[in-house]
Amino acid sequence: MTDLDQLVDDWLTLPDIAERLDLKVTLVRRMLQEGQLLAVRRGERNTLSVPARLLGPQGPLPELPGTLTVLADAGYEGEDALRWLFTPDETITGGSPVGALLAGHKTEVRRRAQALAI
Repeated sequence: MTDLDQLVDDWLTLPDIAERLDLKVTLVRRMLQEGQLLAVRRGERNTLSVPARLLGPQGPLPELPGTLTVLADAGYEGEDALRWLFTPDETITGGSPVGALLAGHKTEVRRRAQALAI
């Protein structure tokens, strides 16, 4: 078990996401390519997986693409970005950056992400 697996308790594969959102897997892959979602390879089969908390009922959290862009600008991509999003932080609303996004505090999360680049 990796440290990321300790932080993220529920993962979805691309076919799982496609079924959940009633989309083709190719559209889920496009979401990844366009930065609307973030996936990492994990498990014995090295399967692309997305933390379930990054999805709302209609698709990727609307706050996620901009936040991923800010994180990438700060040098955080892939596993590093997910680790930052899911690391517990008692000083932020929601207990972690992803918790704050879910609670509607994207500005606070993005401000903290921008500070990473300094």
